[in-house]
Amino acid sequence: MSVIEAPQPPALSTIETPADPDARVPTVLIVDDSPVDRRLVAAIVARNPGLRPVVANDGGEALEMIAGSKPSVVVTDIQMPGIDGLELVKAIRRVHPDLPVILMTAYGSEDVAFQALRAGATHYVPKKSLATELAGTIDAVLAAAARGDRGSQLLRCVERSVTSWRLANDGPLIAALIASLQEELAGMGVCDGGVRTRVGVALGEALANAMFHGNLEVSSDLRQEDERIFHALADARRETSPYRDRRIDVSAEIDRDSATFRIRDEGPGFDTSGLDAPFDPESLTRIGGRGMILIRAFVDEVRHNASGNEITLVVRRKSA
Repeated sequence: MSVIEAPQPPALSTIETPADPDARVPTVLIVDDSPVDRRLVAAIVARNPGLRPVVANDGGEALEMIAGSKPSVVVTDIQMPGIDGLELVKAIRRVHPDLPVILMTAYGSEDVAFQALRAGATHYVPKKSLATELAGTIDAVLAAAARGDRGSQLLRCVERSVTSWRLANDGPLIAALIASLQEELAGMGVCDGGVRTRVGVALGEALANAMFHGNLEVSSDLRQEDERIFHALADARRETSPYRDRRIDVSAEIDRDSATFRIRDEGPGFDTSGLDAPFDPESLTRIGGRGMILIRAFVDEVRHNASGNEITLVVRRKSA
């Protein structure tokens, strides 16, 4: 079992049986057969006063808890006796397709984790990185899920939409665009809530790649060393020529049966020849390339142009 760095956890009773919890606070259901890891992960979640951690000992107990009171997000281990993480994802997907699931992946569970992503999980965090990455991942997944819940009556009347944007390297502006696209997917009935959240995550990864790695030319290797160095360099380049002058071109074609998104940056591009290689389980443990794993798991088709500065994502409506 991997060792997770975390602060001293609160008393178990304050995690497993919170007194009079506020129903408006997002609930994070943590599923792990290890009592130590449950407590450590709950302590990480509890750092954020805007989240309420609750725990389940295994997949079976998790399903019982979800049936009684659906949480906002599930964070689950992969390797558990009885109902493991993959089976839990499939069961949640059948009954609660809009409930996001984040996987905790340990060494040796990478193959199953990729299967779970394909089966309906929303994101994943390596267990060795939980202390630094879990909180941000939960925030991103909850934001993606919330953005997809605002389909309007007018959008439900749209039969086909073709739109394009030219964006600066502005994170909040990109988030607003993803929200708008998710509203269209919701209103036009292209996919259900769970798929819509996953498409939002995929779009977020593709747009982040275009901004950070394309226009700003900030290497993901810096995130492996220190997230602060990565973001400091990105902030500096937003104010420095030629990086500040580059834009992201986005187009979306959405109808009742499918959605096609094209995202093009003005950076130097990259060699795409290795993208068609078979899935490497160890890639799940690396920060670099993690976005492409999520994109390929969450959409039906991915294409790149020859120079590597444009990506096309295709989502097709699933038969009932």
